[in-house]
Amino acid sequence: MLTEHQNDRAIQKSRIEPVIFVPGSSATIQRFNSLFTTLNEEDSGSKNHSVLKVQVNADGSLSYSGHLSSANRQPFIVIGFEKNQDNYPTIQADGQSMETVMSDLQSKYHFRSFSAVGHSNGGLIWTDYLENYYSSNNFHIRTLMTLGTPYNFSESSDTKKTTMLSDFIDGSDNLPTDLSVYSIAGSDDYTDDGNVNVQSVLSGKYIFQKKVAKYTQTTVSGDNAQHSKLPENPEVVNLIRELILDNKAGRRGLSTNQLKKEAPATDKDKN
Repeated sequence: MLTEHQNDRAIQKSRIEPVIFVPGSSATIQRFNSLFTTLNEEDSGSKNHSVLKVQVNADGSLSYSGHLSSANRQPFIVIGFEKNQDNYPTIQADGQSMETVMSDLQSKYHFRSFSAVGHSNGGLIWTDYLENYYSSNNFHIRTLMTLGTPYNFSESSDTKKTTMLSDFIDGSDNLPTDLSVYSIAGSDDYTDDGNVNVQSVLSGKYIFQKKVAKYTQTTVSGDNAQHSKLPENPEVVNLIRELILDNKAGRRGLSTNQLKKEAPATDKDKN
């Protein structure tokens, strides 16, 4: 076992910056397989992203599968939960479990920085973790991208804030101030994505705006814009590549400048 000093030295030497994915309620650690296949088909050869999967079991133990290659600067990690019911207490419990998982991952792989993607309630788990547990760990999150995340659960009006949204707003001062957040909503009819109301997704502005370095929201439509298919949506794939991954080959669709036009800049965006 590494001593604390040895672990600090290993972290300083590590060059990997994993992208860590959390699926939504009722989804398994296989949730992003199609997305990973698409990204790795485009990033063939040495630029392929290895995939490590971690399941948090009901008893709190961790089960690892797949592998993480230090040859990839941005390997993919999926964190899934056996307890993944669609309710606020479960999201809080999973957010707390993230502290254990993230500490275990860093002790094994010694990364200093990472980016995060959360689909649906996975984005809520990331938010809970960042507000309540992130500051106790010795690493840095660069970017958070959420896909169809219902920050106000099933409420369609942002004047009716759920307990969860109110808690997130109250805890938003604990968010890392240098974080870039991209909130992506899907839409079949400009109202919802077949499951989550667009206004619930856009309620994220009350949590992140003026609290983090950059908060940008946009809506994707067309093929695979339904809630369950958002991770495979071509525009979402392009946005992950554009905003999180370093490889510029094969980029298509929205550019960063185009995305920024979708939402007004925050005060911090203007600095």
